[in-house]
Amino acid sequence: MISIIAAIGKNNELGKDNDLIWHIKEDLINFKNLTMNKKIVMGASTYKSLPKHLDGREYIILSSKLNNIENAIIYKDFNDLLNYLKNLDEEVMIIGGASIYKLFLPYADRLYLTEIDAEAQADAYFPSFDKKQYKKRIIKEENSEDIKYKFVLYER
Repeated sequence: MISIIAAIGKNNELGKDNDLIWHIKEDLINFKNLTMNKKIVMGASTYKSLPKHLDGREYIILSSKLNNIENAIIYKDFNDLLNYLKNLDEEVMIIGGASIYKLFLPYADRLYLTEIDAEAQADAYFPSFDKKQYKKRIIKEENSEDIKYKFVLYER
């Protein structure tokens, strides 16, 4: 099962300058809980942006530039990676960035989105998708630091 996890603003904002726009404690906890003990797939920029190694998760990086990263599997070709993931009998989490989300969106069974009721300047955006293709379930609604947000699960 291929799942995507992201925090997005009102206009699908994801990040700016290779960093998160919003640092919401509850969202970071949710990310950790949903990705723990799973394979996480990311691009090179997302890998480089991580503040530290995320323990308890197996890194898979899609990059034509990176080589030999300790504790990571690197795929140079998207189709090779996709075939590998489709043959797994477990949930795999796609954690970004924008171009990686765009590649995997047509194949994602689940989207775990933190929908933030705010706008911000961004240079990376989550790709648009047809919400009618998914069953939407609001998991939790919250307020934090004057920001309203909700954890939403979209399932095919």
